[in-house]
Amino acid sequence: MITDVRTLCGTRLHSREDQWVTDRYRSVKADVAVVVVETDDGVTGVGEACSYGNPRQIADWVRWYRDSLVGAELDDFSVVPRPTGTALEHAVGSAHDFAVAGIDCALWDARGRAAGKPVARLLNPDAATDPVDVYASGGVRYDWHDDPRTLIADVLGYVDAGYRTVKFRLGTAWHWDRITPARFLALYDEVRDAVDGRAALAVDANSRLSRAEARVLAEGLSERGALWLEEPIAKDDLAGYAELNQAVPLRISGGESFTTIEQFRPWIENGCFDIVQPDAGVCGITEVMRVGRIAAAAGLSLIPHSWHNGLMLMANAHAVAALPNAPMVEECMVQGPLRWGVVQGGSPVKDGRVSVLGSPGLGADVIDGLEEQYPYVEGHYSVEVYR
Repeated sequence: MITDVRTLCGTRLHSREDQWVTDRYRSVKADVAVVVVETDDGVTGVGEACSYGNPRQIADWVRWYRDSLVGAELDDFSVVPRPTGTALEHAVGSAHDFAVAGIDCALWDARGRAAGKPVARLLNPDAATDPVDVYASGGVRYDWHDDPRTLIADVLGYVDAGYRTVKFRLGTAWHWDRITPARFLALYDEVRDAVDGRAALAVDANSRLSRAEARVLAEGLSERGALWLEEPIAKDDLAGYAELNQAVPLRISGGESFTTIEQFRPWIENGCFDIVQPDAGVCGITEVMRVGRIAAAAGLSLIPHSWHNGLMLMANAHAVAALPNAPMVEECMVQGPLRWGVVQGGSPVKDGRVSVLGSPGLGADVIDGLEEQYPYVEGHYSVEVYR
């Protein structure tokens, strides 16, 4: 029986060297919000919520749901809240849905620990993908005004660490330095040549491009053998995604901000994506599995978004292991020491892979004294830069 549900909030301020910039925003800190579920049998489950929803607001929503959860059994799915699908519309909606995601992940962790089984095996008794491939997600520190070729060293660092797939972004705001898709493709060529076939490459456009720019970039990346182009245009432009995906051979991905299967369904039905990217820290493991099943039925791949800390990566990795159409999981490479510092034993990722079937639950324990070691600092994680 559940006896308590609470949230641990933490922050690690980035040093000047660790700050990263994409488009016109500079990230100045990394946050973490961990939901903790405790039972009368001494089982503790933990789940990381996407902290972009503001950790304190997430904690408020977790407290709001606490009374409906305390006293319930772990296997009573009727008391588990569902996301509302309003995360794209306003900050309150995102904090709510991220809190629900954290609760869902923590409950799955607790169920796995209580049963003595990894979560992947609870989700799919025949889950056999182990270890799970992990791709390095970074490329957010280069500045077109200074030396954009620093991206090359960034990517090579991930390749040298054993990652076989690397994703990077578009750099600082293009209009600052009159950057075009052609200029970006020239830099991509330099990165690809330096990698020399040791890793596959993907690009995340963070919804920054016009339809015309996205078409040019997608065609150029397709010619160069890129794995996929992520969220090239506005997140709500369903018609634009359908048109682009049907026009280019390159795989188009998206959906990282969606929190319900109902949000994903029209995008899948209209052929907007080749790869869907739900995130357990955004919508919960339960919803990732729902999306994964309808994506598989439509012949699509699922590669989870996972742009926070290590506990979130583990939740997404278990979903990947349980789904037949999920080849890999994302690892955010720019959270600094907080990324794996909140997990006992540090990073379990070895040579671009992580094992998920060797331990019960999610296979990760949160450090003691998280809030003391990483005291929460109020405020947004990024600041807008003007030039």
